[in-house]
Amino acid sequence: MKPHPMQSRREFVKNTSLLAGLSALVSWPLSAAEAEEEKPAGGKPFKLNYAPHDGMFKNHAGADFIDQIKFMADQGFRGIEDNGLLGRPVEYQERMGKTLAQLNMTMGVFVVDGGDNWKISLASGKQEFKDNFVKTCKASVEAAKRVNAKWMTVVPGFFDRRLPMGIQTSNVVDALRRGAEIFEPHGLIMVLEPLSDTPELFMRYSDQTYELCKAVKSPACKILYDAYHMQRNEGNLINNINSCWDEIAYFQIGDNPGRKEPGTGEINYKNIFKHIYDKGYRGVMGMEHGNAKEGKEGELALIQAYRDSDAF
Repeated sequence: MKPHPMQSRREFVKNTSLLAGLSALVSWPLSAAEAEEEKPAGGKPFKLNYAPHDGMFKNHAGADFIDQIKFMADQGFRGIEDNGLLGRPVEYQERMGKTLAQLNMTMGVFVVDGGDNWKISLASGKQEFKDNFVKTCKASVEAAKRVNAKWMTVVPGFFDRRLPMGIQTSNVVDALRRGAEIFEPHGLIMVLEPLSDTPELFMRYSDQTYELCKAVKSPACKILYDAYHMQRNEGNLINNINSCWDEIAYFQIGDNPGRKEPGTGEINYKNIFKHIYDKGYRGVMGMEHGNAKEGKEGELALIQAYRDSDAF
């Protein structure tokens, strides 16, 4: 007696499901190709040029930043940042430059770092600090050439509370004009970054930084608008971006609180990215933040966070 057709179909589905369940329990050895590929398959370029930094994908790509850059390119990123570039050996800077050129990637900011102490302040007007700043600007030109960089981060330092605010502002403007004289002939731009790390910092607000750029009067002096710091210091991000738009040359990203990837805090990055894109910005968006989760899982979550925020 033949089984009923519907019964045969049910038995087939039942047996197939059982086999699928058993096979899921069996740990088959991976082939060499499968073992090599425990990393994401890659992705298309993002709408905006998001730029990761050293260490952000070390679990997938290893400790060498150049290997990480190659991984970043595979995932659709088209730029990088490297705050500590001036501290890298010249030979390594040259290797970075060649790698970026081969991958058609953009070099984002590095820091015009004349010392580890933020208390060293251009607001004081002291000649030793101005001289050190000028010296570091000149060294930054040579480093920029090696990696084909265009933007360098500048922070004036702490308040000098012994001086009136107007005198401090004039001291900063004077030093920045000296820096602009160095960068402008090379087509380079120092981007001034107002920060939220401590109230002791002289430059903390977007309107203040806008005022400094207008006073310097140079295409080599513009604003680095870091949405993380500005959310902490002043909020009202989109309106303040609009107010300072003609002096903004660079953006950085980090959610608040926590300074991790978009979607981990209170900032609506999808709206902000769309707004910046619609205004015509196609420059670098520096990913100056940490990973919310550790390991490979955290790196994959970070990539997905940018895919989600970039879907506008």
